Amino acid sequence: MSEEAVTAEEGRSVGILEIKEMIPHRYPFLLIDRVDNILKDQSAVGLKNVTINEPFFEGHFPRQPIMPGVLIVEAMAQTAAVLVVETLDGAAAGKLVYFMTVDEARFRKPVGPGDQIRIHVTKTRSRGNVWKFEGKALVDGKLVAEAKFAAMIMDD
Repeated sequence: MSEEAVTAEEGRSVGILEIKEMIPHRYPFLLIDRVDNILKDQSAVGLKNVTINEPFFEGHFPRQPIMPGVLIVEAMAQTAAVLVVETLDGAAAGKLVYFMTVDEARFRKPVGPGDQIRIHVTKTRSRGNVWKFEGKALVDGKLVAEAKFAAMIMDD
């Protein structure tokens, strides 16, 4: 299957090059590799391949590398930003999106090198330039983190 999924049930998929057109994040802070199953104004599934080459593993923690929970939440937010851009038909592409709140964040299991995180993000509400989401991060089908969060799209 190409990067552009065709069925309405599955939604659209975007790879890293298109993600870089949609959101302003860059290495080392671009934390998603692909977004699948984008259903406009509803939900999306981000994908993060965790490798030992991630810069944060050098200090978190050298003898037991664990991906920081706050970066898992940031990956949720980046997945949500791609959903927003897709929902607005590109009108928000490249705009800055600022976190407003993070609530009920829970970290269930450590994530480390070799893991693949599937980040399920669902829009719960939007009003004007403020969007609210629920996110769940899974590795091998097991919940590793979850959070509710809100973000604001900044106008130029």
